[in-house]
Amino acid sequence: MAGTTLRRNVATVASDSDTVKSGVWNQPYTLDSGQTQFHQLGHVRLWVTLLDLEWQIRSETLMLDTDPVSWTETISHTLPSADIPLQRFIRPDATGAVTFVPALAPRPTVIRPYQPLTIPAGARCVIYVGTLVWMKICSGNPRTTLTEIPLAPSSMTWVGRNTMEGELCYSSPSFARLVLDAVPKRPWRAVTPVTIVNRRDEPLLLERFSLPTPLLSLHLNELGQLWTPGVTVECETDMSSASLRVDSALLPAAGNCQLVGEAREPVARGRLVRAFDRMFG
Repeated sequence: MAGTTLRRNVATVASDSDTVKSGVWNQPYTLDSGQTQFHQLGHVRLWVTLLDLEWQIRSETLMLDTDPVSWTETISHTLPSADIPLQRFIRPDATGAVTFVPALAPRPTVIRPYQPLTIPAGARCVIYVGTLVWMKICSGNPRTTLTEIPLAPSSMTWVGRNTMEGELCYSSPSFARLVLDAVPKRPWRAVTPVTIVNRRDEPLLLERFSLPTPLLSLHLNELGQLWTPGVTVECETDMSSASLRVDSALLPAAGNCQLVGEAREPVARGRLVRAFDRMFG
């Protein structure tokens, strides 16, 4: 392989001689030709290998009964079993730098409260949403995105009044909560506070909510937790539409944060008006 000899091992975890460290978002790692960096986070195991002329990326998604809590990485010369799918990429430059950048889903994500929630007429509430993060694997300087992978199994769902009117969305495997401390904090999930204002003359039953994840940037605090700006949704009295606004600042509870992932789509100034049935259908 481009003049480099690699050692392959059927084991898919690091050997005892390798140093296990915590993975970090948005930090360049430098590999030498022939080295492989192994990551284990969320439901994904990932191997990134540098060769003389190419990058190789192998990954597998595990079906787990419980949600892991840590992100570990090691660097060695060990490859996984040949059964793991392989992607190959020409090196964009001579550097051996690889960076892992978080991004939210490229489609809206449907979130469900832990139990259906009724918001009385004229009332408001704040729910806290934990959403799945994608990992962008970037190489070189400036960064070139090689590929991106979701960090947990993702499924799709349809939101709309019928099969002709609506949009295809991701379905979140987690629930929205009224208490921030009840939201599990994971390196591969982002927390979004959502304020829902019911300006109608009748109660609003909230069974699911379509979060505009492509519009949200990602920010990392000192505890290694990912946060997005808040989202405010106002349901009007005519029930035909709802207005949505992405807040300009983070919730103070997020702490001291730095931007680590840009939004996939630019946010228009002012409020976005979306069909009611696409937001809460």
